Amino acid sequence: MEIAACIEWMFPEAGDDLAARVRAAHAAGVSGVEFHLWREKPLDAIEAALNETGVRLLSFCVEPRRSLADPAHHEAVLAAVADAIPVAQRFKGAAMILASGFTIPGVPEQQQFDAVVGVLKRAAALAAQSGTMLWLEPVYMVVNGQRMFVDTVARGLDIVAAVDSPALRLLADAYHSAQTQEDFAAAISNRLPLIGHVQVADTDGRHEPGTGSIDWQRITAVLREQGYAGAIGLEYFPTVADRASLALSRHALGI
Repeated sequence: MEIAACIEWMFPEAGDDLAARVRAAHAAGVSGVEFHLWREKPLDAIEAALNETGVRLLSFCVEPRRSLADPAHHEAVLAAVADAIPVAQRFKGAAMILASGFTIPGVPEQQQFDAVVGVLKRAAALAAQSGTMLWLEPVYMVVNGQRMFVDTVARGLDIVAAVDSPALRLLADAYHSAQTQEDFAAAISNRLPLIGHVQVADTDGRHEPGTGSIDWQRITAVLREQGYAGAIGLEYFPTVADRASLALSRHALGI
């Protein structure tokens, strides 16, 4: 397994310029990078740095963020995916990340589940037609007492299975999973074909693997046993210098 790095948060020693962070990632032996929202990013400079170094952009987030659980937002979701597709194509198939949005008070859970599946079927059809990929990311977040509708790996995998499209896979984030008290290793076991990417950070604090309470040896053992062939995305706030942070993560993950 290889590692990738979220250049929004990692390689701060390179400064705020994301193209410089791509170069710093390459110098540290990292072959893939990710970032969050794309519309305000210096895409030309990032592309130049990627071409110069051979580093690959693995993913970015679809924006604006809208609710998959609320049918009133579905046309906006599809428009946002359509806007993101040329960016994904430009960056050699970088995956487009979607989160579900929050639960809707008073609406039955199955109705919200069906709404998420319905809009993702349409979004996945757009991605498939364009030769691109969508990743659904379960995110643990609570606002005004409402949790994200998809905040566990288990529910995310159920939705990806229901959509049943090769253009949609799950982004399984061990940090968000831990926030829900979910057993991440158990959730991913035997369902690896539905997972497109894995991201990691330790809890509490969202720092390097090995700085908190997550059992990384068990997680990486499951990934290896199940034949996971993707990258491990480091998406955390470093506590030490760049190279030392990578060394801590590699040691904890055994890669």
